[in-house]
Amino acid sequence: MKPLVFALIGLITLTNCTEKNKSFSQSEIAILPKPASMDLSEASFALKDGQQIFANNKAQHPAAKNLQDFVDETTGFKLKTSSDKNASIIFQQKEGLDKEAYKLVVTPKNITVYANDASGYFYAVQTLKQLLSKEVSEDTKTTKYLMPSVTIKDQPRFKWRAYMLDESRYFHGEAFVKQMLDQMALLKMNTFHWHLIDDAGWRIEIKKYPLLTKVGAFRKDSEIETWNSGKTSGKPHGGFYTQEQIKNIVAYAAERHINIVPEFEMPGHSSAAIAAYTWLGTAGVDIDVPVKFGRLYDNYDVTKPEVITFIKDVLTEMFELFPSEVIHIGGDEVGYEVWEKSKSVQKYMKANNIKTPADLQVNFTNSISKFMEQNGRRMMGWNEILGKNIHKDFGEKKNDKEAETELAKNAIVHFWKGDLKLLTDAAKKGYGIVNSLHSSTYLDYNYKSIPLEKAYNFNPIPDGLEAQYHKNIYGLGCQMWSEWTPTNPDVERQTFPRIAANAEVGWTPLENKDYDSFKVALKKMQTHWDALGINYYKDYK
Repeated sequence: MKPLVFALIGLITLTNCTEKNKSFSQSEIAILPKPASMDLSEASFALKDGQQIFANNKAQHPAAKNLQDFVDETTGFKLKTSSDKNASIIFQQKEGLDKEAYKLVVTPKNITVYANDASGYFYAVQTLKQLLSKEVSEDTKTTKYLMPSVTIKDQPRFKWRAYMLDESRYFHGEAFVKQMLDQMALLKMNTFHWHLIDDAGWRIEIKKYPLLTKVGAFRKDSEIETWNSGKTSGKPHGGFYTQEQIKNIVAYAAERHINIVPEFEMPGHSSAAIAAYTWLGTAGVDIDVPVKFGRLYDNYDVTKPEVITFIKDVLTEMFELFPSEVIHIGGDEVGYEVWEKSKSVQKYMKANNIKTPADLQVNFTNSISKFMEQNGRRMMGWNEILGKNIHKDFGEKKNDKEAETELAKNAIVHFWKGDLKLLTDAAKKGYGIVNSLHSSTYLDYNYKSIPLEKAYNFNPIPDGLEAQYHKNIYGLGCQMWSEWTPTNPDVERQTFPRIAANAEVGWTPLENKDYDSFKVALKKMQTHWDALGINYYKDYK
């Protein structure tokens, strides 16, 4: 595997030193995200060419290779693999450490990396990368590469630490996705939520339904600047990932201990699919892939057996492409008017004693959850899947009745909007929750709406939730919706540096968090982003 971040040398500080290995102060060690515990000792470990590295099991080998590649790229030194347990760098299994946890002991003589699984070793190496310092002697002009003598015990606060990229509105491409995966890995984020399907475009090849990409992946124009601006770019837009590209990206992510959770929106936000196959919709009207963004009129007609077959066919191909246990179905912002006006839908609802469109949606969602469960998967959706009306501020939904039907208990509720009581009630009922409250985690919002410090201070566990339910809060996601960020530099500006704040929210124990020390670590990280040419937002406080 190639080194994750060959430009990490941008983090290395250039200072003067004596011939004797220096001792580091606490202020000189800035790791992002901040570890659970860190004890500093005297002196430092010096990296040298030809030092030996010991890693004797399969879980250790990828992390050891990642470290070798990084040291080679950064210093030019070659670390040699060895069967000698007295090597300079030792990877050692330690029973009792949780998944993703690690312990790192650096002394002037050696470095020992303890973990109990491959991800733990991997995250220890990401920390080692940030510990490395370059020292240049004014007198002799010699260069040393040092790591402080330190003991770090570390593990994540939450098991779900996600970044979402919306590629339906704008297609950003394989190279950009891989860059994002590299940065997520360095920040110890483990879930890439990939929003591939929505009204504005269908971005994944489905072999059984070729028109999904031939038609659904391309639109004639794009609304620009803001909602209902009346302006368009005047240019067509499109693109999609072949199944081979998907497999390649999934493998790339897996090497970095990142699980890719794809999102297939249903039953709303389905215009790109309906543009390809009119019979999928309720209205029975031919449409183009929309130029405007927002909430659109038609939905999948979930009362038609052939539509259910289509959805299951698409999911079956996605199961082959994505090993993720969790598959996201969206489920948000479903306009019910088209179902209410459809005679066939109303007839179906009456025959099946379904009282409201909200109940129809929950019934449909539960059937998809059951299908996923039968295939060894687990369904996730935005919190509208609970059947609650969180959109009374939308004119078209203000009078929608709420569902009486209960959501399947195996579903993961992705909370993004509404009264926090909805979240706490769901957690108390035993649902798994990922908290992505839009007012703190939506990266498309400007920095006035969500300044860096507000993103940093977000707590996925809401105030007042009793401790016995905390386990049901899996973690958080930060979401990069791309309606108004058509270029990759636009996405970078909105994502960086807030992704680093979200990473620390997901990893660092609440009692260890400190915004001032975070900003110190962030300054070091920014030199790394500078080296990669990442267009991060600089005018934060």
